[in-house]
Amino acid sequence: MRGKVLSFDNYTGQGLISGDDSVRYSFSQADLMGGARSVAAGTTVDFEGTDGIARSVYVLQGSSSEKNKIVAALLAFFLGGLGVHKFYLGKNTAGIIMLLCTLVGWIFLLIPPIVVAVIAFIEFLIYLLKSDQQFHEDYVVGDKSWF
Repeated sequence: MRGKVLSFDNYTGQGLISGDDSVRYSFSQADLMGGARSVAAGTTVDFEGTDGIARSVYVLQGSSSEKNKIVAALLAFFLGGLGVHKFYLGKNTAGIIMLLCTLVGWIFLLIPPIVVAVIAFIEFLIYLLKSDQQFHEDYVVGDKSWF
């Protein structure tokens, strides 16, 4: 059966799915299959549901309205010095730090803008080299702002 994830708490490992049959199913992190360790609300999943419990929950690729790693990587490459990729990922504090270092850093002998550009390029490479699942877990669901 298919459904949409209503909620998932990474700390408790518990979640809730609204099935296509209009029944809500609870599931745990152990029920996630295919190497997934977390799942975002709104993600479409396929699962086996019995008695209000979902088992063998598979995330359907391309079903989530989550952030795209290719878009984040391109933003890091072209506009990374301004922290635009950080704002895209919802890491506003890190984005403001990068933006201020670039805009105000010119006063300090160009060192802060160069450092920010190097960081943005490293993040561009990291975003491209991570798997979609790992990118999602680290930067979308997770609290990782740097590298």
